[in-house]
Amino acid sequence: MITIKSAKEIQAMAKGGKILAQIMKEVAEKVKPGVRTMELDRLFESLVLKSGAKPNFKGHQGYPAALCTSVNEEIVHTVPSERILKEGDIISLDAGLIFKGFHSDMAITVPVGKISPEAQRLIRVTKKALKRGIKKVRIGNTFGDIGNTIQRYVEDQGYNVVRDLCGHGIGRELHEDPQVLNYGKRKTGAKIKKGMVFCIEPMVVVGDWRLKKTKDSYGYQTRDDSLSAHFEHTIAVTENGPRVLTNLDVGV
Repeated sequence: MITIKSAKEIQAMAKGGKILAQIMKEVAEKVKPGVRTMELDRLFESLVLKSGAKPNFKGHQGYPAALCTSVNEEIVHTVPSERILKEGDIISLDAGLIFKGFHSDMAITVPVGKISPEAQRLIRVTKKALKRGIKKVRIGNTFGDIGNTIQRYVEDQGYNVVRDLCGHGIGRELHEDPQVLNYGKRKTGAKIKKGMVFCIEPMVVVGDWRLKKTKDSYGYQTRDDSLSAHFEHTIAVTENGPRVLTNLDVGV
């Protein structure tokens, strides 16, 4: 069942989303060659706790860290480690927090130093796919409209969307109904209603969209080892259209 949030609840989620966006911005600024992904996780968790919030990924289904750090062909949920970032890598930072009893969730993909033109274009297309999906968040539209818009744009650019992972509803639980697919047909799926809050998160790959597990057993990567990018925002549905709760000029 898709829960409907009150204006007061959405306002509480917006406060948490703003905290998360600010922290993500600070963590992204520390991404550079020579940094270990574990260092980014420690920084993220310390900033969350300092803010008065709690990280929500840590312990979720056994996940051992507060931040997901997925590099290059890794798509999502890769556990931070002693891995050292290299010039030319790209890294997806995916994380969330709990504030005043409500969850927030977001992801951005950032360059490590100077990156290739192909990697730059992939990041740009994935950002724009999220923007286009968000524009479809209107009362009376369907979730199929969101997925169809993302899919058509990405495929027109010569890339593919991941099919086996998707966005989700969010609120007092990290993952709620509905599933928010990055592909589909227009005018299908549940209708979008005022008060819904959910995460849209296109995961875009240069090659085949099929996946395999990463070595840490938590994450997913492209089966053909092709490059991947990922962006995500928490969105509330209002009478005036979409309200991005995790927006602070970060990522999109």
